[in-house]
Parts: sequence; C-alpha cells; structure tokens
Amino acid sequence: MKNLILLFICLAFVSCSSIRVFSDFDTSVDFKEYKTYAFFKPGIDEVEISDLDKKRILKAIEAELDGKELTKSETPDLLINLAVKSSNDVYINQNNGFGFGFWNGWGWPNNNIATVSSQTNGMLFIDFIDTKTKQLVWQGKGKGYISEYTKKRDERIQCFVTEILKNYPPIKE
Repeated sequence: MKNLILLFICLAFVSCSSIRVFSDFDTSVDFKEYKTYAFFKPGIDEVEISDLDKKRILKAIEAELDGKELTKSETPDLLINLAVKSSNDVYINQNNGFGFGFWNGWGWPNNNIATVSSQTNGMLFIDFIDTKTKQLVWQGKGKGYISEYTKKRDERIQCFVTEILKNYPPIKE
C-alpha cells in the first residue's frame, strides 16, 4: 500500500514538473496592500478557449487566491485577466546508435536514425492589474502540454494555475 501511495505522489510531482513557469512584477509595488480581487470579464471573454476551460481556470485561480488570503470583491484592489497562446513544437531526435540496415541489397551500418514528433504546448498568462493605477503589477505565465483529449483536465489546469501562482505574492530581494 505504501508503494502505491508513493507512486501516486511521484506521478503528481512529475505531471506538475512538466510545466515551466515564469513571473515578473513591478518592484515598486507593496503587494501586502492588495486584499481583494475580481476577474476582468471583458478580457477573459476574448480568450479563445472553451468556456468550460475558462471556468476551470477561474475556479483554480479562486482556490489559489483564497489560500493566499485574497477575497473576491465587487470593489477589488486587483483585476485579474487571462491570456492564452499555443505553439506546435516539433522535436527531432537524432539517434546515433549501432545497427545494420539494407539498401540495394548491400548491408550498411545504420547509425543515423532520426525521429520526428510534434506536440502542442499551451501558455497561460495570468495578469494582476492595480485598479487604482490601471497598471499591470504582476504577471505569471506557465508553459506546458495539455491536450483536448486529457482525461483529467480539471487536475491538469489546477496544476498549471498552482505552479504559476506559487510566485505570488513576489518576494523582493
């Protein structure tokens, strides 16, 4: 039973570790001042993903921000906007191994085999905008793989959002 639990923990760690995250912020801002947030509906409505995925992302953001002691409000300190971008990445793997291949009936060493694969990677941007100044104060982005055929979309999207928002609030050095 312990091995089974350890396996699930390892799989959860590996699945989230496939997401690369980055964040940037305005160093002049005191993030302790922000206590409330709301979603920027006009911007979110323009995001070209399914409404179901939008709901999943917003729900995941709410869960993360509740844990960071920010509350949703009609008069927010922060507006949260989303953006998505996708890219089709092509990977070429050059295998310089040993083997024997035939060409025109003659045997030649087969040491130059290439395989080509492609994968659609998505990038999720989460922007925090100060409502008083109307300026972007924090941006997080995560890049990773998610397929429309992913069976556990809720968990994968939650993982994306969790990884991105780990860096909020930022730590000034």
